[in-house]
Amino acid sequence: MAVHHIRIISVLLIASLPFTIAIEGKGNSSEPSDADRIEFALNLEYLEAEFFLYGALGYGLDVVAPELAGGGPAPIGAQLAALSPLVRDLISQFAYQEVGHLRAIKKEVKGFPRPVLDLRVGTFARIMDSAFGRRLYPPFDPYASEINYLLASYVIPYVGLTGYVGTNPQLQNTTSKRVMPYRLTVAEFTNRISVLRDRLGNAGVKDEGLVVPMALGAEGRVVGNVLAANNASLSYDRTPEEILRIVYGTGDAHIPGGFFPNGASGAIAKSFLQS
Repeated sequence: MAVHHIRIISVLLIASLPFTIAIEGKGNSSEPSDADRIEFALNLEYLEAEFFLYGALGYGLDVVAPELAGGGPAPIGAQLAALSPLVRDLISQFAYQEVGHLRAIKKEVKGFPRPVLDLRVGTFARIMDSAFGRRLYPPFDPYASEINYLLASYVIPYVGLTGYVGTNPQLQNTTSKRVMPYRLTVAEFTNRISVLRDRLGNAGVKDEGLVVPMALGAEGRVVGNVLAANNASLSYDRTPEEILRIVYGTGDAHIPGGFFPNGASGAIAKSFLQS
């Protein structure tokens, strides 16, 4: 079987993993309802759908499924990425999968309109600068090349479920490849991004790059790390508060920014903004 066929199968298998978010139960009336929990996921589904749609097709929900946007504002700065035909096809599949997720969630709960999403080059550049602790020059542009887009994809869907990493197998095959013009490897980028998410999430180690010491690999036998998991090979999870800290880029669920400049929507996200 050709290598690219193996990579495609790996991507599609991983992309079929269920979407889950950990919710910290408080055992009292302040605990989020089931509807609140389902609604919270809409924030990430909107983010992923728009990033993948624009990256692969050059347009988003307003063209593909305007009824799902609910009249919410169009994403800021999203654009068509420079992708090969193979990767463009894969990303378009992920995009339509996210559209399906949105449709399924909105059949279960009322939901909310698409929130303001900031997918500008500058937003990603600031994330990468923060990950490396210095300014990259030129500023990181997620849409400029295929490898850049895959690295940006590593940032976005990975937050929703640590382990839902549809583009990771594509990156796994290039861990030693240099990301131009920075002369840094793909592995260095993913490791730095993972460290940044752990720092922002502020809940211990729940993230790993694509290359880890063998002692941390599955069963202590491999250094490749397509699916980040604990010592029992179970995927890490994150609470909504941890996720908000990361997607806001502020490390604080009460302070919006990053991909959600006006804050995420739904009862759970708003409870942090109002407290």
